[in-house]
Amino acid sequence: MPYYHQIKRTLSGVQKGGNTKVKLLAFLLPAALCLSGAALAQKVTYNYDRGADFSSYKTYRWVTIPGSQAPDQLLDQQIRQAVDQELARKGLVQSDANPSLLIAYQLSVRPEQEIQTWGDAYPWGWGPGMTQTTVSTIEVGTLVLDMYDPARRQLVWRGSATKTIDPSSDPNKNYRNLEKTVDKLLKHYPPKEKK
Repeated sequence: MPYYHQIKRTLSGVQKGGNTKVKLLAFLLPAALCLSGAALAQKVTYNYDRGADFSSYKTYRWVTIPGSQAPDQLLDQQIRQAVDQELARKGLVQSDANPSLLIAYQLSVRPEQEIQTWGDAYPWGWGPGMTQTTVSTIEVGTLVLDMYDPARRQLVWRGSATKTIDPSSDPNKNYRNLEKTVDKLLKHYPPKEKK
């Protein structure tokens, strides 16, 4: 039986309530493609100590988490500079003398597989036509920013931003992306009290 007739018969089975596997495939394939696109978007999360008085935090000092390292000195400076700029906009001042917050960050970069499918087949991804799928490796970076209250010796705020990165692209573009990431990351600092 020609390929076209097999597809036509399969399509007629879906229309008449036939093959459950085909129905499941027709539903899952578009859903998977939508989710693969969503994985590329930036994800920002945060959490905080609901018992902390964030209005009392006016100064901060950078600290290093034991065992964590920046990939290089330039990136370390850029991350700190972007965070310093955003915290200054929020009224915090960097100070080594008796700071009300200690701030540290951690950075990780990991490879992930990206699957892209495109073609001129039916919208649900099968049927007459041509479909092509490519698999590539992309870099996904995560920046975690921690704020500690030294008087209480406790973590009071943590934010995390995850996004695909291209470490080989233009350094100016990378820094602008870093600034946008830090802006989104600190959007929820200080946390707003729910009423």
